[in-house]
Amino acid sequence: MNNNVRTHRRRLAAAAGVTLAAIAALAGCGSGGQSSSNASQSLQSKYVSVVKNVSSSVVLIQTQQDLGSGIVYDAQGDVVTNAHVVAGATKLTVTLAGGKQVPATLVGSDKSNDLAVIHMTGATPSPAPATFADSSKISVGDIALAIGNPLGLHSSVTEGIVSSVDRSVSEPNGVTVSSAIQTSAAINPGNSGGALVDLTGHVIGVPTVTALDPQLGDSQASGIGFAISSNQVKTVAARILAGQ
Repeated sequence: MNNNVRTHRRRLAAAAGVTLAAIAALAGCGSGGQSSSNASQSLQSKYVSVVKNVSSSVVLIQTQQDLGSGIVYDAQGDVVTNAHVVAGATKLTVTLAGGKQVPATLVGSDKSNDLAVIHMTGATPSPAPATFADSSKISVGDIALAIGNPLGLHSSVTEGIVSSVDRSVSEPNGVTVSSAIQTSAAINPGNSGGALVDLTGHVIGVPTVTALDPQLGDSQASGIGFAISSNQVKTVAARILAGQ
């Protein structure tokens, strides 16, 4: 990673624009206007469907210190998130997509991979778990949607693409995330622990940090965010749940 760009944790989700406007602009051009319009509507419908299906699996996590996001991992009420979202917390409250709040407890944390699992109680029925993709099969240029809770705004969505794969990214606490996914989907404070999903509605990563540009006074670098790959998430979460 360029030495002039540093990373900084972001604990919520936010906004970026990608392709719908460009596709819509083609709708009235030439004899292909109708087919372009149909393609635009089809893509829009897919966006809407993905967001509708995945949002119920993305929860808001509140600690004494801050807010973050999490993804329902299984039908038993376990939720995967970033370790830094729950670090030092003695009380955890989870807000479901419908607004219901339930308590949660820490199952385990792997600080070296910046991942943790918490367990909800009282979420009956438990929200449907998300489906995690095989992140080894994603490609640069794939459309990606980030779903999380920026500034406590539940189920906010931003869109972008997979900008790169297999990045090695250092976090402020010295943790290095290997095989990270770089995305242009906006990652804002509070998106940490949320979902980066593809157009099939499968989770391809868990957003964890965003880049800062020192030439702009360490302000957020537009369109440069990073997510822990879904394969790494599955491996670590399974190990935590097994008590290892």
